[in-house]
Amino acid sequence: MNWHEHARLLAAQVTHPASRWRAAVEEVPRHVLVPRWWSPSESGTSDGEVVWELKDGPADPSRWLEAAYSNRSLVTQVGLSHADRAAAGDHPAGVPTSSSTLPGLIVRLGQHARLTENSDVLDAGTGSGYGCALLAARLGAEHATSVDVDPYLTAAASRRLDSVGLRPTVLTVDATSALPGTYDRIIATVAVRPVPASWLVALRPGGRLVTTIAGTGSS
Repeated sequence: MNWHEHARLLAAQVTHPASRWRAAVEEVPRHVLVPRWWSPSESGTSDGEVVWELKDGPADPSRWLEAAYSNRSLVTQVGLSHADRAAAGDHPAGVPTSSSTLPGLIVRLGQHARLTENSDVLDAGTGSGYGCALLAARLGAEHATSVDVDPYLTAAASRRLDSVGLRPTVLTVDATSALPGTYDRIIATVAVRPVPASWLVALRPGGRLVTTIAGTGSS
């Protein structure tokens, strides 16, 4: 599957030509990390909630590449229904509980973090593993750690990251409780309010914390 041109076009869309993030976006095969996802169903809503339908990447490679290398979030879990474990006829209703965050937002969060080449970074909210993959490609896997409370998400992300030669540390941890180390930067794609005190404890002197704010589009 020739995904490289798709990744280059995505990188051109979400990064400046001189950005150090451009090579990372070009090099990470996002489609491997999101083989299946949920899309809003044409049937609309049920009791006021969005109804979702399954999209299977390997069953439609052209749509898979188009979706994976678009600058949009891909919903991977609705409620407790993860797309990886869904049957073709499943149609969960409700709100997303996990996704592969849109690449442009991940890059923007990384830019706000003002990374240095030796920054040790915590990615709070593993999701599909794409954010951590970009960090590993940008800084080296030894500088990237990702945590998520859901053991399925961390196991699946670890397996897929390993399959593409990226081996950051991925741990099953509740990001709102004690964190497994200290870091120069913390980047969170999971929106929480208030910011957990444990994040401030884990942030090294002079470090930076970048997060989305629950209920807003701000970071």
